[in-house]
Amino acid sequence: QVRLVESGGGLVQPGGSLRLSCAASGSIFSINAMGWYRQAPGKQRELVAGITRDGSPNYADSMKGRFTIARDNNKNTVYLQMNSLKPEDTAVYFCNAEIRPRQTLMAGHYWGQGTQVTVSS
Repeated sequence: QVRLVESGGGLVQPGGSLRLSCAASGSIFSINAMGWYRQAPGKQRELVAGITRDGSPNYADSMKGRFTIARDNNKNTVYLQMNSLKPEDTAVYFCNAEIRPRQTLMAGHYWGQGTQVTVSS
């Protein structure tokens, strides 16, 4: 079955950096857009960054200039480089991808289980 697995989260001090990874696996025909969302306690899930299959990125305004999204299509992996982290960046970060499974060829949105990012001194 198609699945997404995030990794790279952890505890970091304010001003520090982390790089998140999300790898897609399973019987996949194709992957279109991929992206990162986050959800802090008591808040709605929000878009962090997205990237097209060809590598064109887009960012939420609050993340622009600090975060960088990239992907490796050969590895079915999307990355999020996070710099100058702030306490308000603390959240569970989720990977999302538009995927066509080989069995159905019907595009759907798939989510990873999330990885915790905590920014604290």
